[in-house]
Amino acid sequence: MLVRFFAGAAEAAGTDSMEVNAADLDLAGLIHQLGAENEDLARVVARCSCLADGMRIEEGPLAGVTQLDVLPPLSLIHISEPTRPERIS
Repeated sequence: MLVRFFAGAAEAAGTDSMEVNAADLDLAGLIHQLGAENEDLARVVARCSCLADGMRIEEGPLAGVTQLDVLPPLSLIHISEPTRPERIS
């Protein structure tokens, strides 16, 4: 699977992406594997949001997932439609 890192996660990983064999892992296992040799990455990824093939994931198996995006936690906040100011006549 392709794991893509954004913002602080990319800085901590030292790369924007890497290929990982995660067929037998769940999300927690992958996060543990990513952070096993990199304390900075473990600390950052623990606070990040993840998208598995474009869908938000918080836990669960990764079998069949081809791409995991590791994003800053605020990246997935829903922003409502802007309101239009009322016209003053």
